[in-house]
Amino acid sequence: MKRKILISSLLFICVCFGLILAISMSPTKDLEKISVNTIQKPVILIIVDSLMTEPLLQLMKEGKAPAFSFLINNGQFYPEVISSYPTMSVTIDSTILTGTYADQHRIPGLIWFNEDENRMISYGSGFREIWNNGIKNVATDSIIHLNQSHLSKEVQTIHEEIAKLQLSTASINGLLYRGIEKQTLNVPKLISLVNLLPKEIVVDGPKLLSLGSLSQYNTENDRHKFIWKRMGVNNQFTVNEVSYLINQNQLPAFTLAYLPDADRSIHKHGPAHLKEVEKADQALQDLLNNYSSWEEAIQQVTWIVHGDSAQSLVKDDKKTALINLNERLQKYTFWEGNKVNAQLAIAINERMAYIYVNDKQVDRADIVNSLKEDERIGFIAWKEGDTNFVIGTKSGEELTFSKNGGYIDEYNQTWQVDGDLSLLDLMVNEHGMLIYNDYPDALARLHGALHSQEGNVIIVDAKPSYEFVEKHSHDHAGGGAHGSLHKVDSLVPLIVTGDDGITEINRLVDIKDWILQLMDGF
Repeated sequence: MKRKILISSLLFICVCFGLILAISMSPTKDLEKISVNTIQKPVILIIVDSLMTEPLLQLMKEGKAPAFSFLINNGQFYPEVISSYPTMSVTIDSTILTGTYADQHRIPGLIWFNEDENRMISYGSGFREIWNNGIKNVATDSIIHLNQSHLSKEVQTIHEEIAKLQLSTASINGLLYRGIEKQTLNVPKLISLVNLLPKEIVVDGPKLLSLGSLSQYNTENDRHKFIWKRMGVNNQFTVNEVSYLINQNQLPAFTLAYLPDADRSIHKHGPAHLKEVEKADQALQDLLNNYSSWEEAIQQVTWIVHGDSAQSLVKDDKKTALINLNERLQKYTFWEGNKVNAQLAIAINERMAYIYVNDKQVDRADIVNSLKEDERIGFIAWKEGDTNFVIGTKSGEELTFSKNGGYIDEYNQTWQVDGDLSLLDLMVNEHGMLIYNDYPDALARLHGALHSQEGNVIIVDAKPSYEFVEKHSHDHAGGGAHGSLHKVDSLVPLIVTGDDGITEINRLVDIKDWILQLMDGF
């Protein structure tokens, strides 16, 4: 994804202005002044960035993941749970919090183009992309607009829904956190002084909101050492905050905690990199150690631990691995920060991309025909009204699909489907049910992305081992990347320990409803 965390935008800003030595953490909040309503057995949901099943099982086999092993051996383990699409953190987190795909929560990806404002929306990615999109724009979009205006008001987050039950929730280093409580984020002074962000930002959050250097409760986090590591958005900061809530007996009914450290290293070294999984296990050990025994920990709390998306290996050779969309579509003009009347805008989400046709004189079919020539592209998709179109490369075949038809899939969703099912590796079993293979829950997830925004938008999705780039994007050749609909980016492990009544969960989009069922029982 990944997770080019929203706080990385501010970190980049600090470096650009030479201010990193002068930044200070915001003051800690007084937990004793906050009234926290909990339940007999609270839930802690831990998102481990880029946690994947194969490396996890390998580490467990080597005896180097005692906390993961304990939770799995004493709970339920689901090795292939389907993520959202595109498989980028902000879209996935929006799905987890709202229980919907992007057509409803309206966060299309880490980067997307806002036609109404004629500008690119970025929540923090590579340095050149941040610079091209405008440092202040990226900071404002990621810190303010993502939760306050971009995330659709037509859907409710888990924090908002649990609040209706008169229960409290917490978000610890989560990118998406919208709730009903007014919270104040305190921006480092020198960032506010150069007018990149206001000194204080009032947001709608959960009862307890901790977000790196912008907001924290534990005085152990009020130290300069955490500034040096992504402004507090790191594993240790998260562990310190959750541990503080536990030890102060202020653990709310539901806590979402994010462990972000693995993402960057896996991007660099590839999905077989095990070191960061060990670090995630150590973080889990530290959390479990807040109790007299690990057995007591799972008696007192329901623990849910899962990855957000997988990462797949990108070929080493950049000429082979990278699909340069500027070159592929070179006869067109492209949006840049200073070019407002360009024919196309390209939003790269690593192994998928949105192509926006902003010039009404440009024929979409010509663009599609140019893209079809590149066999590294897995599929090309677009929408016309309620109907979605999919084609492959070097092929004249087409697949169309829309909601509410005569076919039913594995998740009890109904579809109208016509054309070449193989384009999304679909099949119909002997009972007439649609079965997914290489593209899990493909129809709902792709429909979600296609209908996440208005306008004439084309989606391109890369085959395994390849990644999209444009003039300003960062690449991951020789390392790991994600973003695509393919199962190599889409399947993650899920562990549930401390609740015996769980029904099987196969998709991250279903987690919210299950947690609400737990809450409603109290």
